[in-house]
Amino acid sequence: MMYGYYGYDGYIPFGGSFTFLGPILMILFWIIVIVLIVYLVRAGHGGDYKQGGHGGKTALDILKERYAKGEITKKEFEEIKKDLM
Repeated sequence: MMYGYYGYDGYIPFGGSFTFLGPILMILFWIIVIVLIVYLVRAGHGGDYKQGGHGGKTALDILKERYAKGEITKKEFEEIKKDLM
């Protein structure tokens, strides 16, 4: 390397053949940033967006829970269960 009066003489290693890597690496960086943001946003929802907000429970499971909690009577439970079957 030679240093002239004004400092570095502008020599580019390998004849400047790797200068195309700059834009490619910048695009790759932004793709990684965007993917990371999307992942974090989806993870913040706790996965409910995939399962309709019920954690993968069937309608019958939800019905049984409502009956167990006392939200519906036995008659209502039987009628709804018959409708679901």
